[in-house]
Amino acid sequence: MTSHRPSARRSAVYLLDQIIGEGRLMSEIANDRTFKGLNAAERATAQRLATETLRGLDRADRLLNRQLRKPPALHVMNALRLGTVELCNGGDAHGVVSELVGLVSRNPRYGKQKGLVNAVLRKMAGDAGKPWKDLRIPRMPSWLRDPLVEGYGNGAINAIERVQFASPPLDLTPKSDPAAVAKAIGGTLLPSGSVRLSDAGQVSALPGYKTGDWWVQDAAAALPAQVLNPQNGEQILDLCAAPGGKTMQLAAAGAEITALDVSERRLERVQENLTRTGLSATLIAGDALEHEGTYDAILLDAPCSATGTIRRHPDLPYAKDGSEFGELIGLQSAMLDHALTLLKPGGRLVYCTCSLLPDEGECQIEELLERTPNLKIDRDALSQPGIDPAWVTPEGGLRLRPDYWADQGGMDGFYIACIRT
Repeated sequence: MTSHRPSARRSAVYLLDQIIGEGRLMSEIANDRTFKGLNAAERATAQRLATETLRGLDRADRLLNRQLRKPPALHVMNALRLGTVELCNGGDAHGVVSELVGLVSRNPRYGKQKGLVNAVLRKMAGDAGKPWKDLRIPRMPSWLRDPLVEGYGNGAINAIERVQFASPPLDLTPKSDPAAVAKAIGGTLLPSGSVRLSDAGQVSALPGYKTGDWWVQDAAAALPAQVLNPQNGEQILDLCAAPGGKTMQLAAAGAEITALDVSERRLERVQENLTRTGLSATLIAGDALEHEGTYDAILLDAPCSATGTIRRHPDLPYAKDGSEFGELIGLQSAMLDHALTLLKPGGRLVYCTCSLLPDEGECQIEELLERTPNLKIDRDALSQPGIDPAWVTPEGGLRLRPDYWADQGGMDGFYIACIRT
């Protein structure tokens, strides 16, 4: 496209083009050639700029629509969106405008629109950007928002969107002593035992990282392993184990863990985390539907829409359109049925998804109990520190939402249920 060395802003616009235009997740784009020329700080800045733009996209488009007679090509629109979000949040007007005008002007296809970019962004740097703070909290795209409103009501979704608009804190799971970890890093000890930092900075520079005293894991994502309640010496299968947070929780309890994941590359990351924390597990790359063995307990963190993680991954509603969700729901059902055949008599299985869609949570367990009447749902397993009894659903599962603990930064959306044979 151009011989100019890539910059953080140019790379951020590229991220937006790929996410919104090509339906790719940010995590999938990380190794693209565009990022090869960036150092670690520039790469982090590019991802931050793209993330902040996606969080504020609804607001940016509302302001831009007042200035544009018709939307320009996506690449130009994304440059305008990025600039609008930066300028409305106190970015340096000269730097933002000049770099984005230059970026568009050097593009052979869109260079003629540099005047439009210049004019619109100068207006945003002036009075046109002032209404930013008065606009409504950005809404999720309607393909996702509509079914969620149907499931939870408009008030709950408004509260979820308020949390998703804010930059989330960082949660850590301590290997052994939560109070000591909280004290060492200056974090807040949450009721569930996770430690929360509001402004973490570079994770690997935090006290206890090199010594493996903790690992990064959202507070909600730490609850399924607590619900499973692993015991010393138990044979436990962690299905769909990567990136390994739950594997480490189970291993830290003294259980003998088999961690299975379909991706060898993702299992390498699990091994790195185990090595850093001094924990061990047997890692197997394979298909969950073909795995054989017998276990005291199984943790099935099933592949899902990941709609509960939008506060950390605002690219998701723009990269996806919901078309693959039906296939995921079928896969979850098949995984549940197969996992149950691997349990010893009297064994227990915790099923969880980081999804807000009831079809991937409550409905899955209701249907499982209907087709397998001898199963029991264990409500008592949900009596863990930090879990509000009001979060327990009619069928006996646990529904976590991003707006829970909203005054402390919220949590990821999750569904968790414990089933006994």
